[in-house]
Amino acid sequence: MGKVHPGATLTPHFRDFLPGWVARQPWYLGSGTPVLRPVGYLRLEDPAGDVGIETHLVEADGRLYQIPMTYRGTPLPDAKPDVLIATAEHSVLGTRWIYDGPADPVWVGELLRLVAENGVSEPSGKRGFGPTTARGLRLVPRLPARDRVRIELVRLVVPTVPTGDPGVVGQVVGTWHPEPDNEATETGCLALVRATDGP
Repeated sequence: MGKVHPGATLTPHFRDFLPGWVARQPWYLGSGTPVLRPVGYLRLEDPAGDVGIETHLVEADGRLYQIPMTYRGTPLPDAKPDVLIATAEHSVLGTRWIYDGPADPVWVGELLRLVAENGVSEPSGKRGFGPTTARGLRLVPRLPARDRVRIELVRLVVPTVPTGDPGVVGQVVGTWHPEPDNEATETGCLALVRATDGP
């Protein structure tokens, strides 16, 4: 699912399985199963074209949550059961195993690539939403090796961008439209890349 398939369907749909999964996560601040309102979508590209990478920004009870997902044609090797969000049938590609992005090494690699290259996310191709983008910002001349950094994903997104932390070597900044029929945008930090002393 490295490419967009216009008109394709997913069964069950995100609206059917995401709320229950979100309700079970420790970062969810509400109670009960939320009603999720989509706000925007972000895509990263797997160079191999094998793994779909998409982030959903969704609102629930006035809070904006970030849910990165990867879509695979076969199960992710050695994945813990709790990182599998759902399995679903794609009308073009067949069965997809849908994982929480940070648990997937392809998502990790592509997020780090976005930061290392000061890149910008791919268009989502979703209709009915204002353009949503993620921009990587490398804050050092060169990112440390993959086993010398840690990604801190911001699950609860707010329209602020932190600055001044010497341990942060990169960040991902998102821009989204809080309301689909309004040109006003908000910008906030989606992830930090922090240098570590080791794996």
